[in-house]
Amino acid sequence: MKKTIAVTLIGTQLDFVGKRIDRWSRWRPNISLCSQEDLIVDKLHMLHDNHSWKLANNVAVDIESVSPETQVQLHNINFSNPWDFEEVYAKLYDWCAQQEFDTEKNDYLFHITTGTHVVQICSYLLTESRHFPGRLIQTSPDKYNKNKSVGKAQIIDLDLSKYDQIATRFDREHLEGKAFLKGGIHTKNKAFNQLITQVEKVAIRSQDPMLLTGPTGAGKSQLATRIFQLKKKRAMLEGELVSVNCATLKGENAMAALFGHTKGAFTGALKSRDGYLLTADKGVLFLDEIGELGLEEQAMLLHAIENKEFHPVGSDRTLKSNFQLIAGTNRDLKQQVAKGMFREDLLARINLWSYKLPALKDRREDIPGNIDYEMDLFAQKTGERVRFNKEAKRLFEEFAMSNQAPWSGNFRDLSSAITRLGTLADSSRIAIADVTEEIARLKESWHLPDSEPQRKAIERYLTSEAISKLDKFDAIQLNNVLVICEKHTSMAAAGRELFNVSRTLKAQVNDSTRLQKYLAKFGLKWSDLSEQKNSE
Repeated sequence: MKKTIAVTLIGTQLDFVGKRIDRWSRWRPNISLCSQEDLIVDKLHMLHDNHSWKLANNVAVDIESVSPETQVQLHNINFSNPWDFEEVYAKLYDWCAQQEFDTEKNDYLFHITTGTHVVQICSYLLTESRHFPGRLIQTSPDKYNKNKSVGKAQIIDLDLSKYDQIATRFDREHLEGKAFLKGGIHTKNKAFNQLITQVEKVAIRSQDPMLLTGPTGAGKSQLATRIFQLKKKRAMLEGELVSVNCATLKGENAMAALFGHTKGAFTGALKSRDGYLLTADKGVLFLDEIGELGLEEQAMLLHAIENKEFHPVGSDRTLKSNFQLIAGTNRDLKQQVAKGMFREDLLARINLWSYKLPALKDRREDIPGNIDYEMDLFAQKTGERVRFNKEAKRLFEEFAMSNQAPWSGNFRDLSSAITRLGTLADSSRIAIADVTEEIARLKESWHLPDSEPQRKAIERYLTSEAISKLDKFDAIQLNNVLVICEKHTSMAAAGRELFNVSRTLKAQVNDSTRLQKYLAKFGLKWSDLSEQKNSE
C-alpha cells in the first residue's frame, strides 16, 4: 500500500494553546490532521519560522502521542511578510523543488487549514500546477464528535473531471460555446463538428494566431467574428474586432493602412493616422485574404506578431499593440511560398492553429439547418417572417442537398437564394412556383443544363398533394416512365421501350397490359397522357 505524506504549516494561533492538560479539550488543526480514524499520516512535513520552532516541537510531541505511526519532520522557512504573494510563492515553490516526490509509492496531501490566506492560495497554485503532486486537505472542528480535539478532515482533489456536477457544468459550457460558434445551427456533419469542437477550445485557451482556410463563401469571416464574440463573452478581451480584406490593400496605402502613418509621410498624407494594428490593441485583428499582402507588408506583420510592436510609415517611433491575429485565405499558402509570393517564416508563425472550413457541397446534411438559419436572418433584416409551403420546402431541400447543386458560391449562394425567395413570396408563403423559378435561376448562374421539362413530367399528371405522398423512389420512377410515354403515340410503343429486356424472355408479349397496370397504381390511364398531349 502507498504511504501518506502530508505537508503543513504550524498554526501560530490555532495550534498554540500552551502545555496544560486542558489543551486536549481544544481543537488544533495539526493534531486533528493526525487524529483521523480513516486517515493515517505516515510522514508529516511541518513548516515553521524561527519564532515558532518551540511551538512546532511541542505540537510534534503531541502528534506522537495521538499517532505514533506519524513521523514528523520540521522545516524552517522564514517569511519576512507572510502576506507578500511573491515572497510566499517563491519560497514554497523552492521548497517543493527541493523535494523528491515518488507518486508511485506515496500519496501526498497539502494541509491548507493553517497559514495566511496568501499561503493557502499559493498551496492551491502549486498543487494545481503539479509542482506539488498531490491533493489538498483541510481540517475543521466537528461539533458532533465528543472528542473535541479530533475534528474532521476533507480531501480536495483538483482534478475537476472527477466531480460530476462540475464536469456537467463544464460540458454544458463547451456545448454552449460550440453552439455559439455555429450560430446556433444544428449541424450533422461529423468532420465540421469536430473542427468546431477544437476551435472552441483554442479560442478560449490560446492567444496565438489562427489560420482559417477554405473556399470563398465557406464562412471564414463569420467564424472569425464568432471567435471574437466568444472571447469577449468570456471577458478575455478588452479591445475590439478589426476586420480587414487584404485584397483591398494595394501599393503604399497597404503599409499605411496596416501600420498607420505620420503627417506628410507620403503624398496625400495630410494628417497622421492610426493603422489597423494599433486599433486592434487588446482585441482581435482579422486579416481576410492574407495571401494578397505584399512581401514587404508580410515582413512587417511577422515582426509585429512576434514582438507586439511596429513602426508607422514615416516614423522611427515604436508603437505597441497586443492583438490576437486571425488570418483567412482561400489560397494554398504553401503553393504561394513555393512561388515566392508568401513568406515561409510568416506561414510558420500563423499556421500553429490552422482549420480548413469545408465547402457547402461537402456538408449537404447541414443544408436544412442552414436554410432555417438564413430564413431567420431574413426575418431579422426585413422584419417580415416568411415561411415555405410544405411541398415547396421539400422540393428546395431535395434540390439543395442533391448533386445537382454545386453551391459554387457556398453560403453566399444559399443566402442569396433565401433572400430572393423571401422577397418574391406572396402572402409571406414560399410556394412551389417560387422554388421552381429559383432553382432555374441558380442553375443558370452555375451554368448547369436545365432538366426542368423532365422533372416536371410527373407534375403534369398528379397534384402536389399526391406527389408529396409518394416515396422518393416511386416519384422518380414514375416521372421517368411518363417522360418515355410522352415520346410515343401508342401504349404498345411506349411499352416496347420500357420493357425492352424482359419482353424478350416472354413467350407472349403483353407490353400494353403491363404499362396499363403500372399507370393504374397511381390512378392514371393512357388516355390521360393523350389528353395532355392534345392540350399542348
